[in-house]
Amino acid sequence: MKICIFGGGAIGGYIAGHLARAGQCDVNMVARGENLAAVRDRGLEVRTPSGSFVAHPRVTDDPATLGAQDAVLLTLKAHQLRSALPQLAPLIGPDTMILPPTTGIPAALLSSLGGQADSVSLLDPDGVQMRAMPPAQVLGIVYWIGAHSAAPGVVHQDGPVATCMLGELDGDLSERAKALADCLTQSGIRTPVRPNIRGDIWIKFVNSLCWNPVAVLTGATNGAIGADGDALNSIAAMMREADAIAERIGLTITVPVEKRIGVTLSAPAHKMSMLQDFEAGRPLEIEILKQSIRAVKEMAGMPTPALDAILSLMALRTAKH
Repeated sequence: MKICIFGGGAIGGYIAGHLARAGQCDVNMVARGENLAAVRDRGLEVRTPSGSFVAHPRVTDDPATLGAQDAVLLTLKAHQLRSALPQLAPLIGPDTMILPPTTGIPAALLSSLGGQADSVSLLDPDGVQMRAMPPAQVLGIVYWIGAHSAAPGVVHQDGPVATCMLGELDGDLSERAKALADCLTQSGIRTPVRPNIRGDIWIKFVNSLCWNPVAVLTGATNGAIGADGDALNSIAAMMREADAIAERIGLTITVPVEKRIGVTLSAPAHKMSMLQDFEAGRPLEIEILKQSIRAVKEMAGMPTPALDAILSLMALRTAKH
C-alpha cells in the first residue's frame, strides 16, 4: 500500500516514522523547510516512552514526484488545508483514500449529516474542498497522539496515549478502511476501524474547541489546567454545550465528558497544540474551530453561551498575534 503523509509536523512525523520503521507499506512524506532538510539528511527521529528510533521515509516537497497513492493522510493544521489543496491532485487517483484534518469539521462530514448548503458553505465557501477531495473518497480519522516537534526532524511523544481511529463516514466497515488500519496498527499505532467515526471526529473536535482556547488564555499545561477546579469546570461546561448540539444534528456521542477529560489529563506535561503555536508565533487554528461550531450551530438552531464567552476572550488574546 502506498501511503502519503502530507505534512511534516509532530503528528505527521510520528506516523511517517512508525510506518517507515515497520516497512509494511510504501510511505512517502511531504514536508518543507527545515523539516524536509533534516529528514532528508539525517532521517526522522521519533522519541517515545518505550524508546527512540530513526526512520527514513521518502520525503519531498513536490507531491508531483510521488504519483497516485492508495491513501493520503493530511496531517496539516486545518488553516493550511486550503492552500495545500492544489498540490493534492497528483496524489489522488480514482480509488485513493483521502483523510483530511479533523481539528475542525470536514465539509464532507457535514454534508454526510444532511447539512444544508448554507451550513456546508461556511466550511467550504466556494466548494474547492469538496472538488479536491471527492466525498466518496473521504474517510474520517482521529489522532489521539500527544506529541511535539522537539527540533527539525525530531518528534517527541508527550504521554502514554498514541492511537488513531478511522472509518467510513457512512459507518461501513469497508475493506479499504481495514487495510489502512492494519498498516497503521502493524507499525505500532493501534488503529481500530470505527463504525461511528463521525462521533469520534466530533469528540476530537470538541476537545480542540474547548481545551485549546483555555490553554492559550492561561498559558498552562494540561496538568496545570486540570489542577484548577474552575478552569476544568469551564471546559466541562463547554463540552456539554457542544455535545447537546451534536445530539440535535444526529451524531451519537457515547463517551462521557468526564472520561474524555481524563484522557487529556493523562498527558499532564503536554501543552495543547494551539498553545505551542501561540508561544512560537505560528498561525493558530482558531478560525476553523469558530467556523465549524458556527456551521453546526446553524444546523441545530441552538445557543452556546459558554463557548461564545471563551471564544470571545480567545479572540481578544490573539488579536495581535
